[in-house]
Amino acid sequence: MTAEPPLTRATSADADAAAELYLLARHRAVPAIPPPFHPDDDVRQWLRGVVRDQEVWLAVAVGGAPLGLMVLDGDWLDQLYVHPAWTSRGLGARFVELAKQRRPGGLQLWTFESNVRAQRFYERHGFTVAERTDGRGNEEQAPDLRYVWRPSAPAA
Repeated sequence: MTAEPPLTRATSADADAAAELYLLARHRAVPAIPPPFHPDDDVRQWLRGVVRDQEVWLAVAVGGAPLGLMVLDGDWLDQLYVHPAWTSRGLGARFVELAKQRRPGGLQLWTFESNVRAQRFYERHGFTVAERTDGRGNEEQAPDLRYVWRPSAPAA
């Protein structure tokens, strides 16, 4: 049995490998989500800034290759991508639990309306739909959903 890959905070040295994982997962997710709006080289540059300026977490295989990526920006779970070979193996759930620990007051995120698998995943983890849009507010011009998670009130 393979050990669970550790979740570690990304550093600038991880940015390029994180970008390659993001691009792989993003491209493989089409058609469940729209194709990337920006060229791959722009995405690589963008992710370097994200790793520098935001809270980025990676799941890392033995040998250092990233298997998953999560970006937290304030109370936003801004990005969550898992290597296609590692989906449905609990890695996404571990990232969500980490996000909840890091943001105990609550989280929000966007997902495309077409991404039914992501919707089921987030709903299983206690997120609810707070807003639906026609996509005019995102680069892909694709309808999307804003999900929120709020912690339960403590038991009396």
